[in-house]
Amino acid sequence: MSGYSRIFHPLNFSGPLPGKLNNPFCYQPDALSLAAAHELQAYLAEAEVNTAEAGKMFGVLVVTDEQGHLGYLAAYSGQVEGLDDGVFVPPVFCYLQPDGYFLAHERQIEQLSRQIVALEESSELKAARTQLAKLEAEAEEVIKEKVSARDEAKRHRDERRRKGVLSVEEQQRMVAESQFLKAEVVRARRQCASRVEAALRQVQSLEATVKALRQERHARSERLQRWLFSHFIVMNARGEQYDLLQVFRQYYASSVLPAERLLPPSGSGECCEPKLLQYAFLHHLRPVRMAMFWWGASPVAEVRRHLHFYPACSSKCKPILSFMLKGLDVEPNPLEESSEDSFRIVAEGQGFVVVDKPAGMLSVQGRSRRESVVSILRRRYPEAMAVHRLDMATSGLLIVATDRRSYVELQRQFLEHSVRKKYVAVVEGVPAKKEGYIRLPLAPDYSDRPRQKVDFENGKKAVTYYRVIRSEQSEAILELSPLTGRTHQLRLHCAHAMGLGCPIKGDMLYGSPADRLWLHAGELHFVSPVDGKPVSVKSEAPFLKQRT
Repeated sequence: MSGYSRIFHPLNFSGPLPGKLNNPFCYQPDALSLAAAHELQAYLAEAEVNTAEAGKMFGVLVVTDEQGHLGYLAAYSGQVEGLDDGVFVPPVFCYLQPDGYFLAHERQIEQLSRQIVALEESSELKAARTQLAKLEAEAEEVIKEKVSARDEAKRHRDERRRKGVLSVEEQQRMVAESQFLKAEVVRARRQCASRVEAALRQVQSLEATVKALRQERHARSERLQRWLFSHFIVMNARGEQYDLLQVFRQYYASSVLPAERLLPPSGSGECCEPKLLQYAFLHHLRPVRMAMFWWGASPVAEVRRHLHFYPACSSKCKPILSFMLKGLDVEPNPLEESSEDSFRIVAEGQGFVVVDKPAGMLSVQGRSRRESVVSILRRRYPEAMAVHRLDMATSGLLIVATDRRSYVELQRQFLEHSVRKKYVAVVEGVPAKKEGYIRLPLAPDYSDRPRQKVDFENGKKAVTYYRVIRSEQSEAILELSPLTGRTHQLRLHCAHAMGLGCPIKGDMLYGSPADRLWLHAGELHFVSPVDGKPVSVKSEAPFLKQRT
């Protein structure tokens, strides 16, 4: 690509062109898309694009022009400093002009943020909070002393009553003492409450200002986001044009989400795919092949591998591409097609069934309304409920309760971690140690669902025991025992550099594509929810059967 200044880059390729665009959500790069990607990678290396601190997603779209010439377009997600704008397609909407509407209002929001920080860290608020804490502690101590004195006096009176008959005068003194000490507790509580309430009002007054500024910042941010997305006008292959607010509203038309939740996620429209398609449609270019790859270092929390190809993200790109691809002949997404295989019931008892789910079948029904294990079982058991779930791409053993009471009991066993599970997986690479524990807290990656990320501040505890069963030069077979049940726990613990650094074979999200995800739930040990008898079920991984 050296020396090119045109956005349409001619591509030398011999052979027939595919009739359909590959599905951006599930694909393996073919020779055509690899030819374009390799040219772009050569340019990035020559241009010495520095992404050492945090890498970036780049993409190519192979196209033909109106004269039938073959070429490709290049794009990057978000913003990258120092790249030649003549090489890459422009953004769908350019909003970063120094004196433009967006940055001007963003500066106002940043000013509010600085005011909020200044108030939160002010000596006045700190002093008010310190005084409140001091008075609360003093009040607690004073009331504790008064209550202790009242209770101690009561013990003495009770002891004197047990020792013998008391005179009327002494009984009257004891009643008076009891009433006085009770009143002392009440007076102390009132006095302390008065002092604490005064201090609390001072804190609340200062915090109310902070709260008002936070609300103003939130309202301004939402207005700015709506303004931004109303100016992101995307086109589809039919020539229709919608702004992103309309696109997301249409995509979630049947959703039960409240209207405010339908605001596109931050960064929507700035990924490679919308940029590439927008430019192609505006310039009458026919999309032929698309591929996205990561260039540079992986973010600490995520799993991204240099030069590896990745599918389009779901949270931002799924609604947008569902609109933009209308009018194009696109290959189907195999992940959204019903599995031809059906599950088999491998154990059945009072209140439960255990099924062996094939890869590609849903555990429970989702938005697509595709058949799932539970939807099929409900024809036989109307109250059937999945006690836990397996990813659609994962095969293996799944417990389904057949009535509500059994579901509650089995859920209790999972919550108390008394259910033992073992998985078998084939991973790319060989772990440094033969066995051990992986402890990496996990949290959803809200900008790219359903991906998860490692998050040491807000993530939930996630622990996995692993053991290498057998290893070869480039891969290993592992036994995996999750001690917690986080989404994508095994997949991320295997793939992340702070885990094993060995992604599970066929992991489209955290590794490389293959014929399937080589992960199988092979063992379950639990207690029957009705009769209390232990239940142990095993299932051999189908991909291991193929290897023997």
